[in-house]
Amino acid sequence: MYSRTLVLAASLGLMACARQVPASATPAASTSSAPRAVRLLLDTPAKETHTLTKLREDVEVDATEGERIPRVVATGQTPVLHRGNHRARLYGDAQGTLGFAVDNFLLLEVVDAGGKVIRSATVGFTEAVHMGNDQVDSIGRRAFNFEAGEVDITHLLPESEPFQLRVTALDTWGVGRVSDVYLVLAPDDRAVEDDLRGQ
Repeated sequence: MYSRTLVLAASLGLMACARQVPASATPAASTSSAPRAVRLLLDTPAKETHTLTKLREDVEVDATEGERIPRVVATGQTPVLHRGNHRARLYGDAQGTLGFAVDNFLLLEVVDAGGKVIRSATVGFTEAVHMGNDQVDSIGRRAFNFEAGEVDITHLLPESEPFQLRVTALDTWGVGRVSDVYLVLAPDDRAVEDDLRGQ
């Protein structure tokens, strides 16, 4: 009976330890050289623009057709991440093999440890986008569909400071939809090559 109690207590202790720190939050996970994928948005089927009731009222689009204040198709936000010397690209799956689609565009907002938006950018098919008096930078082609890894957002993310990435799929005209969208952080081959040249 005594030995059973010891085994049970040891098992419970191991289970408690396993729950304390999720693997994705450990320092090893954030600095690992292995690629890491984080889902930003879930696949959201097409809906007519007028049926999307939530507006992003702090955003204005220089729209020649459709609405100037975009409607929200879907939103997502990462846990706290560290980029390190990894490259950051967008994909349609966690394995980094698929592209993604969005109608009309993604608004990417980088949030610092204090909850402040420090950088923003758009990806997709849109004319100029403004937040207050500032025009938001556009990344990549003006398109609805993107190849796997085509959109590189490395320059948008801080290298050494913790951050979260908030993503909103927005629509201004016709129908709004978005496929699965993943952020994949992978070792930067260019940094490895530079290190080898310096040896």
